[in-house]
Amino acid sequence: MQVEQYDNALGAEVTRRVMAIRLITGLVQGALLYWLYQSGRDGVWPATAPYLFMPLFMLVLLLPVVLISSLGHMAPRKVLLWTLGAAAFLLVVSLHEAWRGIGLAEFNLGFMGRPTKYSPSMLLIVFSALFLYIAHALVMAAAIDERRIATYASYFEIAWKLAIQLLFSAFFVAVLWAVLWMGAGLFGLVKLNFLERLLEESWFVVPVICFAFSCALHITDVRPAIVRGIRTLLLVLSSWILPVAVVIIAGFLCTLPFTGLDGLWKTRHATPLLLTAVGVMVVLINAAFQNGHAAATLAIRISARTAAILVLPLTGIAIYALGLRVHDYGWTSDRIVAAACILAASCYAIGYQWAAQRYDTWLVLVAPVNVGTAFVALAVLLALFTPIADPARLSVNNQVGRLEKGLVKADKFDYDYLRFDGQRYGQAALVRLARQGVGTEPKLVSEKATAALKRTARDPFEGNAATLAQIAANITVWPAGERLPEGFLSQRWIDEAGRQRKAPQSLCLIRAGQKCDAVLIDADGNGKQDVMLIDGGYSIGALYSQQPAGEWELVAHLSGTTCKPLLGEVLAGRYTLATPRFKALEVKGVQLQFEPVFNPRDCALP
Repeated sequence: MQVEQYDNALGAEVTRRVMAIRLITGLVQGALLYWLYQSGRDGVWPATAPYLFMPLFMLVLLLPVVLISSLGHMAPRKVLLWTLGAAAFLLVVSLHEAWRGIGLAEFNLGFMGRPTKYSPSMLLIVFSALFLYIAHALVMAAAIDERRIATYASYFEIAWKLAIQLLFSAFFVAVLWAVLWMGAGLFGLVKLNFLERLLEESWFVVPVICFAFSCALHITDVRPAIVRGIRTLLLVLSSWILPVAVVIIAGFLCTLPFTGLDGLWKTRHATPLLLTAVGVMVVLINAAFQNGHAAATLAIRISARTAAILVLPLTGIAIYALGLRVHDYGWTSDRIVAAACILAASCYAIGYQWAAQRYDTWLVLVAPVNVGTAFVALAVLLALFTPIADPARLSVNNQVGRLEKGLVKADKFDYDYLRFDGQRYGQAALVRLARQGVGTEPKLVSEKATAALKRTARDPFEGNAATLAQIAANITVWPAGERLPEGFLSQRWIDEAGRQRKAPQSLCLIRAGQKCDAVLIDADGNGKQDVMLIDGGYSIGALYSQQPAGEWELVAHLSGTTCKPLLGEVLAGRYTLATPRFKALEVKGVQLQFEPVFNPRDCALP
């Protein structure tokens, strides 16, 4: 009887009018997304107006899904109010995203290949979608039950139904695309490439994806019994994975007293890994619990209760891991996002621990914990993407505070973080540091901040660029006892913006701790020694020659440098300079040299 009531409430009968509105919404979404994509790629209006482009893109990308899912299940007035509420959220977070990026140099490209101030970050898109998913489930359930706080059964039905719809809609689009490309391949066999060219056109791809996704949402919405069947099967299968996960997590926790935590910290990604484990456990516990009334075997019940207990120590270790990183290196945007995730995980951990202590019930207290944590997650997400708890603002303030207090030395401070990750807060902090300096070495801070403001690309070595002494320590000169030519070591291989000068250089010239061998050789026969660097990590024979102006440049590469025995002979000095086997082609003063194909059998020495 209850299932029939949900079938009626969740959309057993959807009118043709609702279907038409949904499909038209998908078409309009596709057309608008294509227009925004083109403007973002070409850098024309409205992409040149971030306060307009950012909200438009977020609204067009996410709001149609909310509208399509709401139609047919709520009264028109409630649909309008909820859609306006979702639009207000998207406007707030997107305008804040645009505001924090205004004034930044156009060096940081987004997923459109345009500056990020023109297009939203992927983090904003993902977390906004998560916010709308949680909020939509809460609103829909409340509308169906006609009460502000719905029953847990309604939350369960709506949340899982929506998750299955989104999953299978994405699967439908993927299969459709696979079929279209298969068709393109078949037509290509008979020299007809029109379909392949069509599938490479954005004006066709974007609208088709949006229309197909809206069609899939509608089809899954009018077949609630099928969706429920798929959901039930998925939950049952997932619940049987729970005992395996419990054994693995329990085994991991039991080994920690013997192995210690040092190995965990050395991974440098302990917190994300532990949070992933917590997320998996929470999903599997809910797969077993379902709406609280599903039948479960004794093994599943014991596993679910054990898992509910194990979530707490996992979360505790994640908190400790994050605390260590923050103590040593301060807050960054990533660590603040991780802390927000830990807050939600802590709600689950404490709540599930509470539920597991009630042995007279089947984890019945999981229901209010899930609902309460959902509201906490909404509050945390809203804070993260507004000025309330903007990770960039908090992290910049913390990092600059550490510099002012002398907790980090001026030459070790990550100025690039402020420049490239601090948004407008980081730029403002750099300007202040460049103007007045702080800490125990204000002059050095001012110089470093000024240099950072001039950079348009992040230092690829993250503060690990080699000094002259480190470059000298990196290089072993052959023949033994010889010295590198004058000017080679003292040359600047990286400019002030942190970029390699001219051609890409051997790593030992620009990165500390990267060893290589240098063979002194007169490769061009002009009477001057050239330097051939053999990088131990990449086995590249890079030949450097001094130019008339005195500057050293990369001029050639040696073939066959993947052969270790041959390289050993070169380092030992057992080689001769020979005339090239093939003549070069000279085109407008530029010589194009034939490089003989290297055969692996040539590596075998007699």
